[in-house]
Amino acid sequence: MSPTTDADRTTPPTPRSAATRGRDAMRAVESETAEPGPTRTSSTGPAVAATLIVVARRVGTALLTVLLASFFVFFAVQALPGDVAQQLLGQDATPDALAALRETLGLDQNVWARYGEWLLGAVRGDFGLSLVSGAPVGPDLLIAFRNSMLIALPAMIVGVTLSLTLGVIAGVRRGRPSDHAISLISLVVMSVPEFMVATILVLLFAIAIPIFPAVVLRGDSATVAELLPSVWLPVIVLTLAMAAYIVRTARSSTIDVMASEFVTTAELKGLSTRQVVWRHAVPSALLPTLNVVALNVAWLLGGVVVVENVFNYPGMGKLMLESVFNRDLPTIQAIAVVSALVYVVCNLAADLIALALDPRLRTRRKARS
Repeated sequence: MSPTTDADRTTPPTPRSAATRGRDAMRAVESETAEPGPTRTSSTGPAVAATLIVVARRVGTALLTVLLASFFVFFAVQALPGDVAQQLLGQDATPDALAALRETLGLDQNVWARYGEWLLGAVRGDFGLSLVSGAPVGPDLLIAFRNSMLIALPAMIVGVTLSLTLGVIAGVRRGRPSDHAISLISLVVMSVPEFMVATILVLLFAIAIPIFPAVVLRGDSATVAELLPSVWLPVIVLTLAMAAYIVRTARSSTIDVMASEFVTTAELKGLSTRQVVWRHAVPSALLPTLNVVALNVAWLLGGVVVVENVFNYPGMGKLMLESVFNRDLPTIQAIAVVSALVYVVCNLAADLIALALDPRLRTRRKARS
C-alpha cells in the first residue's frame, strides 16, 4: 500500500469526479505496462480498520433511517382523522362497546406506549391484527411480499443486466446508429406510463395473440404454481420501466469516462478496445450508476401499485391499495415499514458495493485525519 501523500489528505474522495476516477484508472493502466519492480510491504491493519469503521457507520445510518421511518409511519397513521373503533362497529355502537373495543385494540393507551409496543412487535415480525379480517398481518404481508418478489427478481436481474450493457454500448458508440436507436427506445419507454405499457401488452399478448393470461383470476388465494404463468407480462412491464432510466445514466457515465485521459493513455499503450472498455472504462462508469440501480431495485421490491392492480396481481402494491380503501391501519403501517426497509437495504448494498470497488472510499476517514 502506497504511503498517504498531502494531496490525498486534502482531496475529498467523495463524490469522485470523472477526472479523479480517470487518474486512478490511468495509474492502473500504467501499472499493467510497467516493468516489474521491487515489491513494497506495508501493514494492512490500518486500512482494514478504516474500512470496518466506514462500514459500521453506513450500517448505523441505515438502522437509524429505518427507525425514523417507523416513527413517521406510525404517527402519520395515528394522525389520520376518524375513530377506528367507531368505523369498525358502525354509527349505532354503544359507548360501552366502543370503550371495550378501544381497550382491546390498545387505543386507550398513551401513543408513545403504543409506538413502543408496536415497534417491538415489528422487530419480531408481529405487526398486529388486521382490522378487516381479524387475522395477523404478518402472514398476509409475507405472502404478498413473496408474490411481489416473483415478478421483481426476474425484472431486476434482466433489467439491470440489459440496461447496463445497453448503456455502455450506447456510450462507447456515441453518435452511431446503435447509440441513436438505444437512446430513442429508452426515451420512448420513459415517456409512456407503466399502466399504458401494461395495457398495450395485454391487448397484444393476451387478447390479439393469446400467449399469456391477462390477469390473475384467483387473486390472493393463488399459489406460486398458479402465479407462474401470469408473471411474464408484469415482469416485462417492470423490466422496461426500470431499464430505461438505468440506460440513460449508464450511457452518460460511460461517455464521461471514455473522454477521460486514462482511456487515451490506455489506447496509446497498445491495449485493445475490449480491454480498455471492459477492464478500465466500465468499472469507473458503473460507480455513479449504482445509486440509480439501487433506487430502481427498491422501487421494484417495494411493489408497484399500478402494475399489480392492472394485472390483478396479489402483491404488496395491491395489498396496500386494498388496505387504504378498507382503512386497515395495521396493514398500512406494516407495508410502509417493509417498503422503507427494502429501500434502505438496497441503498446500503449500493454503498457497500461502491466501497468494494473504490479504494478511496474505504480510506476516507484516514485521509481526513
